[in-house]
Amino acid sequence: MINISKKIVIISLFFYLPFAANAWGVLGHRIVGQIADSYLTPNTKKQITKILGNESLAMATNWADFIKSDTTMSYLSKWHYVDVNGGMSYAEFQSYLKNDTATDAYTKLNFLIRELKNIHLAKDKKAMYLKLLIHIVGDIHQPLHVGHIDDEGGNKIKVTWMGTPTNMHSVWDTKLIDFQQLSYTEYTTAINHTTAAQRIALQKQPLSDWIYQTYQLAQKVYSDVKPDDKLGYLYNYNYIAILNQQLVTGGVHLAGLLNEIFGAKTK
Repeated sequence: MINISKKIVIISLFFYLPFAANAWGVLGHRIVGQIADSYLTPNTKKQITKILGNESLAMATNWADFIKSDTTMSYLSKWHYVDVNGGMSYAEFQSYLKNDTATDAYTKLNFLIRELKNIHLAKDKKAMYLKLLIHIVGDIHQPLHVGHIDDEGGNKIKVTWMGTPTNMHSVWDTKLIDFQQLSYTEYTTAINHTTAAQRIALQKQPLSDWIYQTYQLAQKVYSDVKPDDKLGYLYNYNYIAILNQQLVTGGVHLAGLLNEIFGAKTK
């Protein structure tokens, strides 16, 4: 009986922990990775293959969520989001980030970028840091991963989705994307349509602007929902274009960042 109880606890932890605070969930992260892969330079792809081997960029994107089920890696949880107060102007938000010393997605992305630019970084760290970076870039394009401190990025806002109890964070992590009933490759093919000019403009934006733009979208999401709202087909209709644009933007931003880090390396 004791062994059975232990097994139940372990199985429960397996299903709960990796998905407790996922941005985009498994499918969304793979879409971002697949989009990014389509815009990598040949040399960037070569360098990434040296690190990831046969694992594709899309498949590697979820490692950072899965590894949280290992209690020795639970410290990584705070790397996935930037929770702030609402109502901040662009100048106020930029000032906040400039003085940000917290353990969050912004400070840790800057750390990962610096580390991955070091050609002497140990191979095991390269693999870990690359997998963290490609995941966290996806995270910061999910509106509620730049959400409000007081409601934990929408986790405390209870709603129903298609009649099932959930919360706003989960709606944006998984519910909206899963509702489209597409594989990550099908989804990527459906939405990955950008011009060279659009990609150049997006990739010129600094990291702080990526996060601020997500913050702005979060304010829209917050303004359009109340606790216990019943969300369904109309919500999907109103927000699917915004969600898709964030997935595409995340992929284009990720590609530009990876090309910057790895594109010029020859070693």
